[in-house]
Amino acid sequence: MNNEMPIRDVFYVSDGTAITAETCGHAVLSQFPVEFNQMTLPFVESIERAKDVKNTINKRAKQTGEKPLIFYSIVIPEVKAIIEESEALFYDVLNMLVAPIQQDLQLQPKPHLHRTHSIHKNMETYDDRIAAIEYTLAHDDGISLNGLEQADIILLGVSRCGKTPTSLYLAMQFGIRAVNYPFIEDDMSNLKLPAAIEAYRYKTFGLTIHSQRLQAIRNERYANSQYATAQQCEFELGKVEAMFRREAIPYLNTTDLSVEEISTRLLDMSGLKRKMC
Repeated sequence: MNNEMPIRDVFYVSDGTAITAETCGHAVLSQFPVEFNQMTLPFVESIERAKDVKNTINKRAKQTGEKPLIFYSIVIPEVKAIIEESEALFYDVLNMLVAPIQQDLQLQPKPHLHRTHSIHKNMETYDDRIAAIEYTLAHDDGISLNGLEQADIILLGVSRCGKTPTSLYLAMQFGIRAVNYPFIEDDMSNLKLPAAIEAYRYKTFGLTIHSQRLQAIRNERYANSQYATAQQCEFELGKVEAMFRREAIPYLNTTDLSVEEISTRLLDMSGLKRKMC
């Protein structure tokens, strides 16, 4: 009996970054028990580029014998027309919402290339995001505990529990200034909240992870090391989680969460507002 999931090709096509098409497509396709071979094709802004994309899609349709799924976001009529000539199944991620909103508001939309992610839409917000990224990089992995009054959130946890990717995602996606500080083996004999963070415990949160998952992650980086043993992982996690409870630091288990989910849960726990960029 063949239990393998079917595989379908999916293209995310846009005359911009394709982030909107990807986000919509990922959310929808996650509901189906199918494995998807995904390709993102951004900045399809010209007739020539559109024809190349059309040929790529048609080639895959011929090779697989099945029409690929196309999630697309295109406002240039000539480019959109060429893409829609492809041998594919189409899902216009903008029009599926624009049309009913147009009817409800009784307003005519005015499509504009790159409007969604344009830095000119809100220059102040864009500058805030760049500043947040720079701040977060300067305070990654305990590099510095200076200027903590500027931090929006401070993350604590053992090495490799997800602090750095979460911090960078918060900065890049939401303009959140994040500090992350790792507890290492040398800290374990006298584990406590760092003195510099004590005054900012109200914006401090912990991250933890199941020991088996932590061991697997550490083994990928430092195979067969003491750092990656099951005993060391269990020891560090036990000590750090006990400290979180003792110091009343709210904490989150990241084992089964994506960086997007971790970030969203932290925003909810902290009450921080998303700075939509």
